[in-house]
Amino acid sequence: MALWAVRGGGRSVRDGVAVAADERLSWPVTIGFGLQHVFAMFGATVLVPLQTGFPVTTTFLFSGLGTLLFLLVTRNRVPSYLGSSFAFVAPLSAAQADGAGPAVLLGGVLVAGLLLVMVGIAVKALGARLLDSLMPPVVTGAVVILIGFTLAPMAAEDVGAQPAVALITLLSIIGIAILGRGLPARLSVLLGVLVGWAVALVVDGVDREAVVRLVEAPWIGLPELTSPMVSPSTTLLVLPVILVVVAETVGHVKAVAAVTGRDLDGSVGDALIGNGLATAMAGAGGGSATTTYAENIGVMAVTKVYSTAAYVIAALIAVLLSLSPKFGALILTMPLGVLGGATMVLFGLIGLVGVRIWVDNRVDLGDPVNLLVAAAALMAGIGDLTFVIGGVELGGVVWGSLLVVVLYPLLSRLSRRLGRGG
Repeated sequence: MALWAVRGGGRSVRDGVAVAADERLSWPVTIGFGLQHVFAMFGATVLVPLQTGFPVTTTFLFSGLGTLLFLLVTRNRVPSYLGSSFAFVAPLSAAQADGAGPAVLLGGVLVAGLLLVMVGIAVKALGARLLDSLMPPVVTGAVVILIGFTLAPMAAEDVGAQPAVALITLLSIIGIAILGRGLPARLSVLLGVLVGWAVALVVDGVDREAVVRLVEAPWIGLPELTSPMVSPSTTLLVLPVILVVVAETVGHVKAVAAVTGRDLDGSVGDALIGNGLATAMAGAGGGSATTTYAENIGVMAVTKVYSTAAYVIAALIAVLLSLSPKFGALILTMPLGVLGGATMVLFGLIGLVGVRIWVDNRVDLGDPVNLLVAAAALMAGIGDLTFVIGGVELGGVVWGSLLVVVLYPLLSRLSRRLGRGG
């Protein structure tokens, strides 16, 4: 039995008709959608290792392998791409400041991944009822909104670097998505990126040093692998991130469910296990910790193509990139303005998916608990509330997620005991 049924003859699908997770178009077309997912994920996937000191090509290798492992564990039900996790940047940077080397940092990533697997096993064993009690729609919706909108400064910074190129990219994506028909409309992100990239080449908006590195890079080369070393002090710095990653993963699964129109609550445990195994694998070999990516959910929201076959292609492309410094260098020539124009759309879309979770589940924002906890969490996240605790800098996403995940169930229970609803 084939993994994917061919939809609409494989070449054309009526406008507005979705391609399900277990369906695909023709392989040439599917490769195009896979490339679109690569363009959506690679900016953030590259940025994290640059910030933490891990090799970029190694991160690409484990990003691709981790995505394939995730799709296998979730049995092809949760279309997602696993890229570098920003949640690990702060604790790993703090550990680096204390003198921790790459092997010790990887030890923290490895342990965190294994702990995430344990959380996934617990969720899978106890069922969706536990998930609903711990992370009801008001919580998951808020986390998804946080995930999308707290990335806005990153997109805005990239836009500010090359405003004209970013505007052309942004308008190209929107114009192709709205005015286009058929396959071009579904490939609007990829086509818009290519338009912006071409304009940048014409106006000399491509980094010349990146071009030099492209010319000098060899075509074939193995990524650098590093063995981990577990250090209790570094591990303790990294472990609190698990709460954020759990909330992020659950939020992403809810977002995928909202976008695809399928109930995926029964797959949350598998998603956590798959993400944990991918992170542990990266920690064991030298790559950045992984997480499901909002950018790629945004691509699905635009294209209505939810095929996991496209994610398999994207993962294989990432693995090939890791084996070719030349192609890796080519990707790094993408101008910041192009990346900013694309992420302005994609990050905004994922934030609105969180709003859709609230609307679809009729979350009562007249309830003081729902209203106040969500309001405080969103302000903490979007305002990038930052504190340093024990030498570790914790930013807005962490505090926003902690507020809504921890505070909501406590206040909700207290409100019920006092007979005030919630």
